Amino acid sequence: MSATSRRSVIGGLIILAAIALLIPIYNAPIWWVSLNAPQYPEEAFPDGVRINFHLNGVFSGCEKVEKAEIQEEEALDCVHEMDTINHYVGMYPIAAGGPIELSLSIFLLSFIGVLLLGFIFTRPLVRTSVMGAGFIVIAVWMGMTWLGDGGLKYHNATYLAGRVSVLGEATEDEPAQLTSGEAIIARLKASLEESEPGEPAGEPEEGQSEKTKRIEQLREVFDQDQKRLQGESADWNGSGAQLLSWHYRKSLGRYFNDPQEIGPMVAKMSRAGHVAFWVILGFVGLFIIAAHRTKGPFYWLLVLLPMTLPLLFLIEYSAWLWWYGHNMSSMGAFTLKPFMPTVFGQGKVAQFTTNSYPHYGFWLMVAFSVLLALGALIRRKQMQSEND
Repeated sequence: MSATSRRSVIGGLIILAAIALLIPIYNAPIWWVSLNAPQYPEEAFPDGVRINFHLNGVFSGCEKVEKAEIQEEEALDCVHEMDTINHYVGMYPIAAGGPIELSLSIFLLSFIGVLLLGFIFTRPLVRTSVMGAGFIVIAVWMGMTWLGDGGLKYHNATYLAGRVSVLGEATEDEPAQLTSGEAIIARLKASLEESEPGEPAGEPEEGQSEKTKRIEQLREVFDQDQKRLQGESADWNGSGAQLLSWHYRKSLGRYFNDPQEIGPMVAKMSRAGHVAFWVILGFVGLFIIAAHRTKGPFYWLLVLLPMTLPLLFLIEYSAWLWWYGHNMSSMGAFTLKPFMPTVFGQGKVAQFTTNSYPHYGFWLMVAFSVLLALGALIRRKQMQSEND
């Protein structure tokens, strides 16, 4: 085997290793945030009120405390706890952040995977064929999920679980007429707890059953909301676009039920979701052009764009923190001046100490970028040797 061929094989294997990392990256906690205060003693809250940010949702980072003086049947839902703390100063619930990113992230990572597969192949015809087939699959999958009736059944189960979990806690500020809806949520949560966690998670039937349960939960709460509407109600179609719009509205109104303020925000987010959907599809054409080339900036975009994944996450994360600190409802019990929450490190808000640090998923992103940089360097040397 020649040195050029050896470089091609080694570079391809490195890129494949990077592609394999996309699966744990999607499911891993990327960043964590916690609040510490005197009312949350270390004995009961060893990590404070902690939440974990994933690419497919935000989940509680609190674990069940097992001590003689503390008896807990289940771990505290720290997403709900942090929402309760934040709403006193007018901050919207955590579920209101990044709805488009959370909904489309699985397609974006799949898109990145196809770009990198194309980068592996040196022959333009093979590269174009592989990328074209991959893009068609993603476009059909995304279209069925985002626009199709019942499209949520094609979405990720963990994403759907995250959408359900933030609806599963009643709040003190919700009016009495929500009692029936709360009862439904409690009953549905109980049915989930009665499921058999010991069965193999990888079996398709079990996976589909859990996903169907979560979609049914969302549909039931949606129907309850429509019954309470005084104006024109909508029918459930189970599409990703409908879930984003309805869930965003419900999240914003969880503590601050102000339709005049929330309505325009929901309309804007819904339009942005559709724009993002078509922009992703539009990029397919750009990268098909890149697939025809083996030299020039278009070709190198296939690897350089995915390499920026950690940076893109930090930009998104910082932007949403800014939004939370600068878009607070006037219905909060206390008034704070607009502020920028801590992106990295330790901060202070009133009596609360805030912590914001990368989780292991972020370091997987960094490893992903390092592998891509190494693979790109090997490909560059291979191309140079071929030109000599």
